[in-house]
Amino acid sequence: MKEIEYLSDANEAEVIVEEPEEYVEAQEVEEVFDVDVEVNTGLNKALDTYRKLIEKNEGLEPLTEKQQEALEKRIKEIEAREVVETIEEHEPTEIPCEKGKITIGPPTLTRFEKARIMGARALQLSLGAPTFIPIPKTARISLDIAMEELEQRVIPITIRRVLPNGDYQNIPIDYFD
Repeated sequence: MKEIEYLSDANEAEVIVEEPEEYVEAQEVEEVFDVDVEVNTGLNKALDTYRKLIEKNEGLEPLTEKQQEALEKRIKEIEAREVVETIEEHEPTEIPCEKGKITIGPPTLTRFEKARIMGARALQLSLGAPTFIPIPKTARISLDIAMEELEQRVIPITIRRVLPNGDYQNIPIDYFD
């Protein structure tokens, strides 16, 4: 609120209180929205934006009657869709891995999986784990031995690939190409 003082006399001051326009308009708007109206404003805003984009992409010429009907039909289809407000809990399940059938991800080991396997195996070897192959003469460090074991696919490791919904597939290393 803004207070304005007008001095007409040195001893007498008159105070006039003015309410800002935004405050007055906000009170009026609150009264309008007291009515219970169940409208998805986000959907309406998205549809208006969609309509403007379609009309803008068509160029300088206005939409033909046929194009306008198609646009309105598409908007009606979008409005008719079910809005999912709650996500149902999903219990993660294992996707069975049949011999040679990898359903999650590429059929080869990714570079991240290779790095993780070699790092874990090199750590095991450096801590005294036995090797699964004869130690190559060119091997200088445990990482060289781990790389050779990975190339020969003798490491008994299973890769777990997980989908965003929590479902997973356990893939033995010898299933990869």
